[in-house]
Amino acid sequence: MSRQLLRLFVACALCLQAVLFAAAAPAAAQRPRRVDLVVSGGTVVTMDAHRRVIEDGAVAVEGGRIVAVGTRGEIAGRFAARAVIDARGAAVIPGLINGHTHVPMSLFRGLADDLDLNEWLTKYIFPAEAKNVTEEFVRAGTQLGLAEMIRGGTTTYCDMYYFEDAIAEETERAGVRGLLGETVIDFPVPDNKTWPDAMRYTERFVARWKGNKLITAAIAPHAPYTVSEAHLREVRAFSDRTGAPVVTHVAETRKEVADITRDHGASPVEYLARIGFLSPRDVFAHTVHLTENEINLLKQNGVGSVHNPQSNMKLASGVAPVPQLLRAGVAVGLGTDGAASNNDLDMWEEMDTAAKLHKLSSGDPKVITAEEALALATIGGARALHMDADIGSLEEGKRADIVVVGLDALHQTPRYNIYSHLVYATKASDVRTVVIEGRVVMRERRLLTLDEALIKQKARAIRERVSRSLAGK
Repeated sequence: MSRQLLRLFVACALCLQAVLFAAAAPAAAQRPRRVDLVVSGGTVVTMDAHRRVIEDGAVAVEGGRIVAVGTRGEIAGRFAARAVIDARGAAVIPGLINGHTHVPMSLFRGLADDLDLNEWLTKYIFPAEAKNVTEEFVRAGTQLGLAEMIRGGTTTYCDMYYFEDAIAEETERAGVRGLLGETVIDFPVPDNKTWPDAMRYTERFVARWKGNKLITAAIAPHAPYTVSEAHLREVRAFSDRTGAPVVTHVAETRKEVADITRDHGASPVEYLARIGFLSPRDVFAHTVHLTENEINLLKQNGVGSVHNPQSNMKLASGVAPVPQLLRAGVAVGLGTDGAASNNDLDMWEEMDTAAKLHKLSSGDPKVITAEEALALATIGGARALHMDADIGSLEEGKRADIVVVGLDALHQTPRYNIYSHLVYATKASDVRTVVIEGRVVMRERRLLTLDEALIKQKARAIRERVSRSLAGK
């Protein structure tokens, strides 16, 4: 072959290669991206800033995060999933956020009802805790509470109790997200008998869980009336040094307000502001009895507030000024409080109650709409916990905490407005499937990370021990 013919042959081969590459390139560009999971076919209620509701929508998940939200057709064209959850005929919503609870107190459910807070705490709960709360008790109660919350579509909860490191272990094992506060208080409690012991425990606890995908460790001074000014200042310094959130009860009852005003010359939030306690890492539970100035202080300092309507009603603590807090721009979430004062961990009941309670107390049926109530349990709750960059809505880049809710029960038929349907008609039992950090923890009502039968068996055995301890046996 002559040199000229060889050059011609090579040139033709290169041209053919280029043609074949060009033909293949569009096909490669259009090849669907592989992802871990697609939740497909439901009514996707995003709770994003635009409140997009996507009929026949889908959510794609990779590496524990949401990579796309769109119509089912759009997502199917862009992604090939290793696993698919069929959500046709259901709602797909962000995981619910229980902004305040004491999860092991599930084991005290129904122990002391129909009392005011002071009598309930001092005569029943504190004595019952002193006699019964151990690490074993806390682990069993946490498992019970986690199972109940998963079944109801709660994917994140904010807790404050004792042996919180054990609570964190059980929470991570169950695959649930938790902002978990170790309770510090000015008298001996089950896990730490002195203030220095409690602070050393909390130091280790916060350091251990730093950077964990599911667990955010916090410090939880019980309340301004059970923790001295000097110790509250120490808590603030600890938070400033470690970056740990601070979780506490504030302005829950009129008695608390009267006692703090008498002892410190200022109402609770004003007192905390005066001693430099307020910060954007704070989460205040209850905030029932607030002045206009206190509401402004919460807003100015970036403090999150968590409304607990059913617990506040049951203990006759009062009605939190939620409409005023929202108007002032305070981040407000929703919580159940512990099952000992509620008596469950059902966020669907809290949403329904929050909407109706404020209509009644204000005399305005337009106050706290169904959409606003759902926001309190999702994106509002995320803001109150200072976690809205990661959770609270179904958006690209956020953690994949997703709940599939059935919409075809008798009590949900027919459907006109999705927000009304979810808040006023839906029950915890309508939750079908729960995904947290991209992991399926309940599929079609079957718990995948917890043994329900064993949990119930442990809880019943502990109930017998608690009853005997309180009867003096």
